[in-house]
Amino acid sequence: MGGVCSWKREYYYADENPNRRGVSGRYFKSRSSKWMWMMASAFFPPVVDCQSPRGGRSTCPSLMELCIHKIREDVSKFGSFSVLPRDVSQLIFNDLVYSRYLSAYSIEAFRDCALQDMLLKEYPGIKDSWIDVVSSQGSSLLSLDISSSEVTDYSLFLLKNCSSLQALTFDYCDLITEKGFKQISGFQKLTCLGFKNSTALTAEGMQCLSSLVNLVKLDLERCPRIHGGLVHIEGLTRLESLTIRCCKCIVDSDMKSLAGLVNLKQLQTPCVNITDSGVFYLKGLRKLVLLNMEGCHITAACLDYLSDLPSLQYLNLCRSSLKDAGCEKFSTLGNLEVLNIGYNDITDECLTHLQGLTKLESLNLDSCRIGDDGLANLAGLVNLKNLELSDNKIESDGIQHLSGLTNLEDLNLSFTLVTEDGLRNLSGLRSLKSLNLDIRQITDSGLAALTGLTGLTHLDLFGAQITDSGTKYLQYFKNLHSLDICGGGLTDDGVKNLKHLSSLTVLNLSQNLDLTDKTLEHLSGLTGLVSLNVSNSRITNDGLQHLRPLKSLRSLSLESCSVTAEELKKLQLSALPNLVKFRPEL
Repeated sequence: MGGVCSWKREYYYADENPNRRGVSGRYFKSRSSKWMWMMASAFFPPVVDCQSPRGGRSTCPSLMELCIHKIREDVSKFGSFSVLPRDVSQLIFNDLVYSRYLSAYSIEAFRDCALQDMLLKEYPGIKDSWIDVVSSQGSSLLSLDISSSEVTDYSLFLLKNCSSLQALTFDYCDLITEKGFKQISGFQKLTCLGFKNSTALTAEGMQCLSSLVNLVKLDLERCPRIHGGLVHIEGLTRLESLTIRCCKCIVDSDMKSLAGLVNLKQLQTPCVNITDSGVFYLKGLRKLVLLNMEGCHITAACLDYLSDLPSLQYLNLCRSSLKDAGCEKFSTLGNLEVLNIGYNDITDECLTHLQGLTKLESLNLDSCRIGDDGLANLAGLVNLKNLELSDNKIESDGIQHLSGLTNLEDLNLSFTLVTEDGLRNLSGLRSLKSLNLDIRQITDSGLAALTGLTGLTHLDLFGAQITDSGTKYLQYFKNLHSLDICGGGLTDDGVKNLKHLSSLTVLNLSQNLDLTDKTLEHLSGLTGLVSLNVSNSRITNDGLQHLRPLKSLRSLSLESCSVTAEELKKLQLSALPNLVKFRPEL
């Protein structure tokens, strides 16, 4: 059966997708939404739902799921799973990890089970004694993640039995020293390796990497002592992805060691001390697709070197030293699909040089000095799908220049000067799925102007002045998955208009001081909710009973309410088994 049921090792190979918009887990609104280059998140098994069709859900667990659930409850009764087929043992192991039932005692039952994947990232309590069981998987083990654990050099010595390891991650393992790193050189089949935040790894210690000729992905984020060590990876010509994010010891001379990595497709170097001179060494990386240099000390002069990269599609120069002067060279980057130049000292003049980037699909201009005149230069970028304009001097007159961008799916206008008059220009953008209108001057009439955008799945009205009257317009957005309304104007009557938004998974109604227990009653039918925030309201312990039907709820915030942590814990134990994050906490 192989690894059919195992956690996918593609988790380690996941490409950054700068277009993907994640679901925010925030409790407080940040000043501006940040356009990030994100790695794919770790695999989470689906929630088993046994509700009957009468309750509106017909999903029923399989026989295997029921068996695994029973094993989880009685795991202390089992001495060994080694007689089971490997895929079954793998499913049991995955479930125990996900549900946090795996312990120093229960892991012993997996000795000699020939598991292929043991992804224990940030799992509590992992020490060297656990790794003895991991090592017993022998040559069957293909991927291991023991990040944020208390393992020592001895664990890496134990792992020498796992000669077939392809992916190994031990980020934030503070007890591993340079002596332990030497053991890594024996894992000749490794294709993915990561040890973020390793203060013990030095330039000399990086010699252990020189023999790993099969490496495809290497993550050295926040390793502060590796200056001069990149010379040891010069021979790793199969390398496709390299991250040296926030390694402030890296300087221009280190970049010379990357010049021969001709198969490199992704290079992450944000917040390091690289200048235009360091970018010069990248000229030969003709397969480079993604380059992230956020916060580096580079200027528009480096665009001359980047124009020699024919495959470049994703470029992040956010928080660098860009000014209008030199930005005319953007026109030479004709293959760009994603451009992030937010938080730079550029103005409308710079945007004239983006007119030729007709392939552009994602553009971030967050916190620049862009005004209405600058937006006129974007009118021809008809392939744009994602546009970030947060925290600029844009007013309603400028929004008319966006009316022809009919492929737009994600638009952020937070902290701009746009009013209801400007929003009318968005009515024809029927492809919009995500819209951020965290703008104080937006009121109920602004929502009325958007009722034609029926495809919206994410709507952020965090600071907008929406009242009960305005919530009636939400009935047009039947596909909403996430909604933020936190301007303080809602009462229980307004929340009543949300109860028909059956697709909602994330709802933030915090800061609405007049909401009471009646609000939770109105929301009790939204059984798809995964995250709910009703902080800073008048909700009490008595209202918690209305949350019992929300079996999918994983995150619940009721801070600054008359709700106690003890009652929330009782609710979790008695009715909400999937609730893993709640505030107030014990």
